[in-house]
Amino acid sequence: MTEAAATHRRLAEHAPRTWQRMLSGRRLNLVEPSPLDVEIEDIALGLSRNTRWNGQTIGPHAWSIAQHSDLVVEIVRRLKPRAPASLLMAAKLHDASEYVTHDLITPLKAVVGDVFKEVERGLTRAIHIRFGLAPILPAADVALIKKADRIAAATEAEQLAGFSVSECRSVLNFKEKPLNDVKLIPLSVAEAEKRFLAGFRVLEKAMALQAR
Repeated sequence: MTEAAATHRRLAEHAPRTWQRMLSGRRLNLVEPSPLDVEIEDIALGLSRNTRWNGQTIGPHAWSIAQHSDLVVEIVRRLKPRAPASLLMAAKLHDASEYVTHDLITPLKAVVGDVFKEVERGLTRAIHIRFGLAPILPAADVALIKKADRIAAATEAEQLAGFSVSECRSVLNFKEKPLNDVKLIPLSVAEAEKRFLAGFRVLEKAMALQAR
């Protein structure tokens, strides 16, 4: 049995139905996700309705994964001012698999284990292929996006989730410092979805120009 077949069997054993119906009408198979079943509108809707920090943030609206993703794009731009559109798109979609899996907090990911990671990796590959990215990103791009992700998380932790700067280091183990020149304002679901889609369209056009 091949490794892919073994993975498929292991994941399939966890549930008799492994697909989810999206509002677009697509049926996304979580075990064998097809890029053809990935739609950006489904992603935007899911990410704008799913929350960071398990929803434990201040304000009348939750801080969504959609807003987090947009913040990571802006931080990548700061870290690499001449970043190509493809790298910015990869940053935009770095948590896109969570439109299906949701944003499991780190302690829960440790409990769930390898099955969750396998599903997440499969979804990410399908999403990348759907939107013209490499199925597996270069290591340098992964490292840069991860750094931006941690800076975003540190900023969210301090401004929205009730952690002090020292706790970001001692409790959350963030080496990166939070941004001190931005003010995070959680938006309504509709506004977060709208902005996420608008940013995606801009990057999509930039990638098309980049490919010429």
